[in-house]
Amino acid sequence: MDIGTIILAISLIIIMFGMGLSLVKDDFIRILQNPKAIVVGLLNQIILLPIIAFLLISVFGVGTDIAIGIMILAACPGGPTSNLITHLAKGDTGLSVSLTAANSLITILTIPFVIDFALTQFLDASEMIQIDKLKTVAQIFVIVIIPVSIGMALKAAKPTFADKMNKPVKIASGVVLFLVIIGLVLKKKEDLIPYLKQAGLIALTLNVATMLIGFITAKIAKLNLAQSLTISIESGIQNGTMAIAIASGILMNENYAIAPAVYSLIMFFTGGAIIAYGTKTIEKT
Repeated sequence: MDIGTIILAISLIIIMFGMGLSLVKDDFIRILQNPKAIVVGLLNQIILLPIIAFLLISVFGVGTDIAIGIMILAACPGGPTSNLITHLAKGDTGLSVSLTAANSLITILTIPFVIDFALTQFLDASEMIQIDKLKTVAQIFVIVIIPVSIGMALKAAKPTFADKMNKPVKIASGVVLFLVIIGLVLKKKEDLIPYLKQAGLIALTLNVATMLIGFITAKIAKLNLAQSLTISIESGIQNGTMAIAIASGILMNENYAIAPAVYSLIMFFTGGAIIAYGTKTIEKT
């Protein structure tokens, strides 16, 4: 494991610790109290997102590295960035945080299976990588659940300190993701243009499609505007840092990280657009 991968893993642990600072046990209890919104959100994040990603890969006919990268990304929904964007967009922050709490537990189990499916679908027999699902679950547990749990424990013990740290850590997580992407781009600069041509359009399409479908399914379920906007954000804003860490650290292939990096850049722009929409629209209601 090279120094860049180690730094990425440490950065992700810090980000997940920051996410823990914003979680309390009531966020998990709220999952039971507001089941309809949570179910619609998880339906989009855990089930529809990978399906849409796979269908778009089939339509766009992208190369193997991009296809696997897109599927890794689709296995990593939500995260601290979606919570921050939801807050800024005047969405339902409680719902966003509860969805993050739920999928941080669920994806420990689903990520290895989505990755295994992607590798089986897109690699030739001679290139096939066998992943140890139990080991992968353990690795994700270490970089997600343990730091989140420590953050939650600190929040419970020192709530004032945790609240003060919450926003700076969320902003720092966005900065870390940006720096990770820049580092990856510089490292792969010779192959960048071909990869951008392949990954750019499918990443943008996936981002916009999942946001729209998230919003539509929420409205079909008769959720209010703030909840619908939140599910749209949670459906389209993915945990790019996690996806890049899995590609580079667990699968040891930085080419798989290109698509998540491109997607992460795009979602900052679409996230800005949805913040502008939410701020303008929800404040009027």
